[in-house]
Amino acid sequence: MPRRRLVRLSVIGIAALLVLGLVATSVAAVVVIRRPLPEVSGEVSIPGLDDTVTVTRDERGVPTITATTSDDLFRAQGYVAAQDRFFEMDYRRHVTSGRLSELVGENKDALDADKVIRTFGWRRVAEQEWALVDQRTRDALQAYADGVNAYLEPRDPSQIAVEYSVLGLQVDTQKPEPWDPVDSLAWLKALAWDLRANYDDEIDRAVTYASVQDVARVDQLFPAYPQDMNQPILGVGDVLTSVQPTAAQAGVDLADDDLQRALSSAQRALDAVPHLVGDGAGLGSNSWVVSGEHTESGDPILANDPHLGISAPGIWAQVGLRCAPVSSACPYDVAGFANAGMPGVVIGHDAHLAWGLTNLGADVTDFFLERVDGDTTVVDDHTAPVTQRQETIKVNGGDPVRITVRETVHGPIVSDVLDLDEVGHSPTSGGTSRFEVALAWTALQPGHTADALLAMNTARDASDVAAAAALLEVPAQNIVFATTDGHIGYQAPGRIPVRNRVVAGPVPSDGSWPRPGWDSAYDWQGFVDPTTMPHTLDPADGFVVAANQAVTPAGVGPFLTGDWDYGYRAQRIRDRLTAMVEQDHKITVADMSTLQLDQRNPYAEVLVPTLVGLHIANDYDDDGQDLLRSWDLVSSDDSAAAAYFSAVWATVLRLAFADDLPDGHEPTGDSRWLEVVRRLLDDPSSPWWDDKSTPGVVEGRDEVLTRAMVSARRQLTQQLGRQATDWRWGQLHVAAPQHAVLGGDSVPWLVRRLVNPTPIEVGGGSSIVDATSWDASSGSYEVTSAPSMRMVVDLGDLDSSTWVNLTGTSGHPASVHYTDQFDAWAHGRTFPWPFTPAATNADATDRLTLTPAKP
Repeated sequence: MPRRRLVRLSVIGIAALLVLGLVATSVAAVVVIRRPLPEVSGEVSIPGLDDTVTVTRDERGVPTITATTSDDLFRAQGYVAAQDRFFEMDYRRHVTSGRLSELVGENKDALDADKVIRTFGWRRVAEQEWALVDQRTRDALQAYADGVNAYLEPRDPSQIAVEYSVLGLQVDTQKPEPWDPVDSLAWLKALAWDLRANYDDEIDRAVTYASVQDVARVDQLFPAYPQDMNQPILGVGDVLTSVQPTAAQAGVDLADDDLQRALSSAQRALDAVPHLVGDGAGLGSNSWVVSGEHTESGDPILANDPHLGISAPGIWAQVGLRCAPVSSACPYDVAGFANAGMPGVVIGHDAHLAWGLTNLGADVTDFFLERVDGDTTVVDDHTAPVTQRQETIKVNGGDPVRITVRETVHGPIVSDVLDLDEVGHSPTSGGTSRFEVALAWTALQPGHTADALLAMNTARDASDVAAAAALLEVPAQNIVFATTDGHIGYQAPGRIPVRNRVVAGPVPSDGSWPRPGWDSAYDWQGFVDPTTMPHTLDPADGFVVAANQAVTPAGVGPFLTGDWDYGYRAQRIRDRLTAMVEQDHKITVADMSTLQLDQRNPYAEVLVPTLVGLHIANDYDDDGQDLLRSWDLVSSDDSAAAAYFSAVWATVLRLAFADDLPDGHEPTGDSRWLEVVRRLLDDPSSPWWDDKSTPGVVEGRDEVLTRAMVSARRQLTQQLGRQATDWRWGQLHVAAPQHAVLGGDSVPWLVRRLVNPTPIEVGGGSSIVDATSWDASSGSYEVTSAPSMRMVVDLGDLDSSTWVNLTGTSGHPASVHYTDQFDAWAHGRTFPWPFTPAATNADATDRLTLTPAKP
């Protein structure tokens, strides 16, 4: 399914000669590139501060901010975030407000993104949230914005970020507008969008059904979670809630040509949305927590490494936030990974509790198929209005673009956003109406997620986590946690729709397929009570693993989704932890870091035994197969067998499935496809094995697998050389973070060289614990998503914790801290993570004092 997994909006119109003019002399280049670098020592006066604030930075530029009031703390965090990463913040707010064209000028990708996001109305929802969130949250957001603006106010664009100087060669780069607290809330919509879970699967089922005309065959491509092999996060005894009935059948003809055109149009519109933290196959995370009974120190250890898209700068900004003294009026003493543009930290630890997040994967979106006739839709035996609003998109250097946004009772209509011709007329409606597709999504209702994020920053125990989880509505995340007094636990949050049980027609209606909007029985019936969400405290086996697998056994607890990650990563982590416990090995922080780097390939465990049992007659063609015979099944960067196996895997998927699936929906090779192939290996004559491009010949499993091995050998010979034993997986599998605006191929090489880190060869792969995922449908093995950071927290000695970021903490390409963690990240190294005042002061290399500005 080669959709745009991570849209990179590159500026097309920048002329190479202009850029060469900018860098004509080394002196001019240094001045322009280094001008935005911030002051990190000395003294600076800031309006609005109540008292002095200290900002120390370690040798990697990570700031620790110490203040006497909460307002001063967040005002300083906003100031520091603007120092380090304002262009990233500005880009994000232009995206989330549907105003990207204002930043980059006339660019089709940017305009398409603006149209779709204006249709969603992310900014409109964020404005509603401003009035809904707690006053303390508003105060934090306002203080943060004030700090950002204190940094921006005295500076022109070239002093803020080099990106403005480059963009200024093409478009008018005026002084950035002041930061608004709602800009921070709008960012949460982008975060929720990229982590929304199964909408791809929902459309894939519908379009695949139109191709194969058989629900049972479609179901083979979306198998049930293999809980007999891969254990859910919680067992039956850990779940204290009742079962929500799941839906059964829906009455809608998804083979209808006009309906399929509407779905295709909706898919193309949704693909236009830039993914700011990643999207697609491999997006997920690992987290686990081990109780003190199994650790060397006798205290819990927690590990987390979210798998997100790779970008430059990386998604996370490391920071420490400390009140001195800590009190009820100023309760923060926390360190971890923040998102530039939001106060507080998203993942990390305070003085009492550490927490990690992984994507829950709950089904929080539904596509409603609507029968639209003019300004109304059909609902049961009556009509309902289609509301409209006008949106004007400003284009830097171009004419404004006006669009009409339409919305049904279920949500915004997304099938006509880009004015495509695919939307057809329903043959059952007299020719005057047509099918449209509306998106229902929990994040399009205002909520309290901003409250939840700040609440986690002061959590001390399980009850605090549960209270924060009740507010963490979108994106739904698994929370694992541990406390300094010895407890470990898990909590599932999220605003989860309740769907009716309906029996009517040929396809399921549990949220896994598009729903008939003309029948109110399929409308959402409210949301799951947060108090019934799955959770556990101090489980009997002494650890919790949450790595995007199913949360509970089938039929237990509230219905969350049927479209999980299939649990191969999670089970590998569980098996490793179980082995250590059974061997009475006392687990250390170093053990947890080593486990995060585990590269054993579950694809290989499933497929290699069959591959090596097949006969390849030609001595040249079987050179790759020979690699598999002695392979340890570890996908290290120097492994020849891993390179060959990956090429075989991609070829198997293409030969077996591409001929049956619609264009644009080819297998990506993620954990779902691993489970599909695992089951089909036991059915060697399944129709899925037959290659329809060879009429008159019916292939079975062995023919396809043999052909894939031969093809992979010849492919890698062209790419890597004739001698199979000289191949290396890292030659194919490269981590190459790109700048979101200036990193693409259309930008002159000199600029790309400045903003894109030098690519690094890495091991790992999709559905591997070291989850450097790649897209098997793309024809490339380049990393598409990866551990965006790694952290291990020692609850017995917080100063003994470790962390590493993907690239670095700075967003300035000229800063040494733009990429100073990238090599360590790629090679599995981490850095000490000091937390206590004594440790952070001892580690400080720079000290900046922020003082109140005189009236």
